Amino acid sequence: MKTLKLAFLLILVSCSTEKQALEIATELNPEKYAGTWYEIARKPNRFEDGLEQITATYTLLENGDIEVLNQGVKNGERKQAKGKAWIPDSKKPAALKVSFFYPFRADYQVIWHDPNYQYSLVGEPDREYLWILARKPVISDSSYKALVNFAESKGFSCTDLILPKQSTTPTSTTNNP
Repeated sequence: MKTLKLAFLLILVSCSTEKQALEIATELNPEKYAGTWYEIARKPNRFEDGLEQITATYTLLENGDIEVLNQGVKNGERKQAKGKAWIPDSKKPAALKVSFFYPFRADYQVIWHDPNYQYSLVGEPDREYLWILARKPVISDSSYKALVNFAESKGFSCTDLILPKQSTTPTSTTNNP
């Protein structure tokens, strides 16, 4: 009987700690999303370690795919990574895949964007990666806090966000949410 109780307890605990599915934007217009976005904040990741002045530029291709150009500066030297994104399921246009080198690909999910495509939250289902993007290199503290609060409401931990410096001024006067 003790074994049965222990098994039930383990099942209960594992179910309660399982993350809910990530809700993403229901609509995404690739033409409006295309263009340059500035990285306002991100969760730590090894491929952007030490980068500042980070931008992501998305260009629509004739075949419907999206060219991705990520750029940043590290130790005074401009770095860039070119890749390709695509929408595998037209019923979920905000659930993209991205690849910077074949055969590896990753989820790129637009969690939220404003109606004018000036702000965007991007992540992936495990919630290990998160980016706060904007069309301008600087956003207001109130916008930043609202975006962080929204990300937290979707299950992201935002206590470790990195705010990279942009070319003109700091991204936000808030250093930590």
